[in-house]
Amino acid sequence: MTEQRPPRPPSATAALVLADGSVFWGRGLGAAARTVGELCFNTSMTGYQEIMTDPSYAAQIIAFTFPHIGNVGTNPEDIEAATPVARGCVLARDVTQPSNWRTALHYSEWLRRNGLPGIAGVDTRRLTRRVRETGAPNAVLVHAPDGAIDLDAAEAEARAWPGLEGMDLAKEVTARQTYRWDETLWRIGKGYGRLQEPKRHVVAIDYGAKRTILRNLAALGCRVTVVPATATADAVLRHEPDGVFLSNGPGDPAATGRYAVPEIRKLVQSGVPIFGICLGHQMLAIALGGRTVKMHHGHRGANHPVKDLETGKVEITSQNHGFVVDPASLPAGVRVTHLSLFDETNEGLAVDGKPVFSVQYHPEASPGPQDSHYLFQRFVDLIDGRRG
Repeated sequence: MTEQRPPRPPSATAALVLADGSVFWGRGLGAAARTVGELCFNTSMTGYQEIMTDPSYAAQIIAFTFPHIGNVGTNPEDIEAATPVARGCVLARDVTQPSNWRTALHYSEWLRRNGLPGIAGVDTRRLTRRVRETGAPNAVLVHAPDGAIDLDAAEAEARAWPGLEGMDLAKEVTARQTYRWDETLWRIGKGYGRLQEPKRHVVAIDYGAKRTILRNLAALGCRVTVVPATATADAVLRHEPDGVFLSNGPGDPAATGRYAVPEIRKLVQSGVPIFGICLGHQMLAIALGGRTVKMHHGHRGANHPVKDLETGKVEITSQNHGFVVDPASLPAGVRVTHLSLFDETNEGLAVDGKPVFSVQYHPEASPGPQDSHYLFQRFVDLIDGRRG
């Protein structure tokens, strides 16, 4: 039943309407637009531009728990995809005038140019508690500068939206054709570099790959060939890769897995070294005989402690996922390698006797800590070990 709605404040030009009828009024920013998606929250203190351009956020409205979002502006370098696919954002405070030497554009103007609406002035602590207690809801975000917002229509739209479970979004964010990547990591005063002397060849299957992941591979001497999510195993192997990378991406891994999992299974059987991240990790688990489940509200932030069960070390990780691998479903010969210290959910796996491993979190650290960069080196070591 729809709860009693709070009256519209005179200054309100935006509203966030949940599928249960809850209304959060605020001040609009970014594009004057209306959008629908799954509402989630992110606890990161930095990197809002990387978050908004992460393809894994397709069809999601992001509520930032950190209050100072937009305070360093935006620039053309800190993006993870050319076209943002997140649906909008929710902020506690208005965006102040940016103060950073790399600022090129005000955050609100950047949102407007990318067609993304936002809302500020929301009690994000209350909103976050609600998501934690009741799960990630469908929501509609409306920014109307004239204040004319049809709450009934917004609630109906949120109720009617099907949700992420069963939704294949990788096809919406993947590359349309094969391309090569040779850009390396950013350095102060120099910007992004270029790989000059490749030592290995990696094929990355793009389910929604972040650019910084590809940059980490290139920085370790890997010439990267990026192929679409629908690429077959035969098409991948025709490139004669030294290793195969399964990228991050949005949506339900079981849905994307209908076409991706059979091909991943063939790649595992081929013996080529494989490294998967996030959606790639989840679909690898399915290909190995496991299953995935929808989480209550997911993991999104840059402060998640994960234990490497093989070394005993704890790393602070960057995460963004709403589905998770069920470790009880993994067959013999597939071992759990990493565990969340927040809720003990699965964070990694490896295959006994094969150069195949994956993690649920984001070792590229964009945004986030760099504790997990070693995983890229682990992948390269597997490639070099196989090549002799």
